[in-house]
Amino acid sequence: MGVDLRQVLAGILTLTMFVMLGHMIKRDHFDSVQEKFPGPTKDVAKVTPVRSLNKKGAIPWKNDVQELKQCWSKPESDEGRQSKGYVTFSLTDGPEYHVSQIADAVVVARYLGATLVVPDIRGKELGDKWSFGDIYDVKKFIESLDGVVKVVKTLPSEISPRKLSVIKVPNRVTEDYILEHVEKVFKKSGSIRLATYFPSVNMKKSTTSSDGDSVPCLAMFGTLELQPEINEVIESMVERLKTLSRKSNGQFIAVDLRIEMLGENGCQEASGSKSCYTAQEIALFLRKIGFNKDATIYLTQPRWENSLDDLKDLFPKTYTKESIMPADKKAKFLNAESSEYEKVIDFYVCSQSDIFVPAISGLFYSNVAGKRIGLGKNQILVPATIRESTASASNFISSYITKKNHLAYSCFC
Repeated sequence: MGVDLRQVLAGILTLTMFVMLGHMIKRDHFDSVQEKFPGPTKDVAKVTPVRSLNKKGAIPWKNDVQELKQCWSKPESDEGRQSKGYVTFSLTDGPEYHVSQIADAVVVARYLGATLVVPDIRGKELGDKWSFGDIYDVKKFIESLDGVVKVVKTLPSEISPRKLSVIKVPNRVTEDYILEHVEKVFKKSGSIRLATYFPSVNMKKSTTSSDGDSVPCLAMFGTLELQPEINEVIESMVERLKTLSRKSNGQFIAVDLRIEMLGENGCQEASGSKSCYTAQEIALFLRKIGFNKDATIYLTQPRWENSLDDLKDLFPKTYTKESIMPADKKAKFLNAESSEYEKVIDFYVCSQSDIFVPAISGLFYSNVAGKRIGLGKNQILVPATIRESTASASNFISSYITKKNHLAYSCFC
């Protein structure tokens, strides 16, 4: 009995479609999982180097920067609702949280007609504290909110911070929530202290929009600028990475891979999908989608550890910040007390890289994606375990980009 070549071809095409669908499902799952807690690390086996899948110099870079314009207009002044009360808060846990905390505080203060106090910045350890101006431009922050909310640098001396009522609000707080849970306390006590909690790290845009969208858009994307010294350090590191990337036209990959986040079982979801990837897995992923040994890679891991050797075996031009930061800046920005600086550096280098690969699902990935969307940098590749010998990089573009469902698309168009 003869073989019908058309049936064979149809079978191959069907199988290919199922493989692509599987990758898409994993990518969507990666976008929606929760932030993982740090856990113990584990060693990974040495990866056997594989032959480059491309001709020399032919790697899947794309120059598709599509710079968008802001869709929002600055909200009109609401001075008629100005009260005598104050809203205070702190920025915590790194820049990926800062942008959301700023947005929530501005939305609450504007709704209440309250004066917003410039926040301080606090680390995870007790006593870790920085002023806002240590990292961000205070003048820019205040000026950007002119006419939106009144902003002062400090509380009046007659108000004790310790006596303020503390109110927890969910990230992306709504006016309904403020009305039900915040306004009564504010009217009773006169001033409040906010603390944002994150029931989800998903940053998909809402299916409904409101006239108030311009306020969170402005707060998230138009208020925070780095202070000059940190900005100069980041610019010098980006330029250094571009210089090291001569064989790839000055383009480089940033990978968010922090070993302390890779727990023994922390990368496996109950559904079987993965929410984070080891250095070995990232190395194989990048190689199979077509990157060769000349690709330059920046890792967010603070210091080099042996488990990263798997990545460097396949991609010799792999660096952590300690190897590319200007020598005269290391004492200030890489010492044990400067972890907040390191987080900021990672966030902005990942935002400016030509390609971003989040090895860990969470808010860092989501808010770096938002920053990149505003900059028109759409090359965000969500890793996956690839069973085939090769795959197209385009199959792994973040669904935030392919579906345009990140909330940043509500702010930029």
